[in-house]
Amino acid sequence: MILKILWTIRYLAYSFFLGKSGFPSYIGKPVFISRFNRLFIGKKVRIYPNCRIEIQDNRACIIIEDDTSIAQNFHIISGCKQQLKIGKSTTISANVFITNIEHNYQQTGKHILKQPLLSQKTTIGENCFIGYGSVIQAGTVLGKQCIVGANAVVRGTFPDYSVIVGIPAKIVKRYNESSGKWEKTNAKGEFTNEV
Repeated sequence: MILKILWTIRYLAYSFFLGKSGFPSYIGKPVFISRFNRLFIGKKVRIYPNCRIEIQDNRACIIIEDDTSIAQNFHIISGCKQQLKIGKSTTISANVFITNIEHNYQQTGKHILKQPLLSQKTTIGENCFIGYGSVIQAGTVLGKQCIVGANAVVRGTFPDYSVIVGIPAKIVKRYNESSGKWEKTNAKGEFTNEV
């Protein structure tokens, strides 16, 4: 409890530099944040220790909406004038990586780090659960209340209420509003007749 009080005090000190800061929220120590003014944090956001929050340029930003919990060793990067958004009431487990940029590798004979970055829209919907060790790659759009399994490598657009697992990640189950149950699907998220 004492640690969380100290983390709240740290958050209050950071709040003067953030683009937006809701209260109550807290940030554990140690944490790395680049471009504080491009980080927008809602109310009741909990960020545990050893997080790395990188914003590559002054036109990019990261938005973390209300009531989001982020476990330790989280790494997030936004760049190339893009917004990266984490929806409200989302839970992110430990050792998760989320980005909206990737390295270009098309020019052979040229060091990859010297090639321009590529960016794609990346958004985590509200009330999602991101499992331990998952990687959310550039170009991923998760709908509302998606569940991402542990160690999944995710890229693509996924509808609301999807359970997404694997490498590469695919939909294995969705909430069927007609039956009111979570049911198996094919990889495209279409319901199957399996029991």
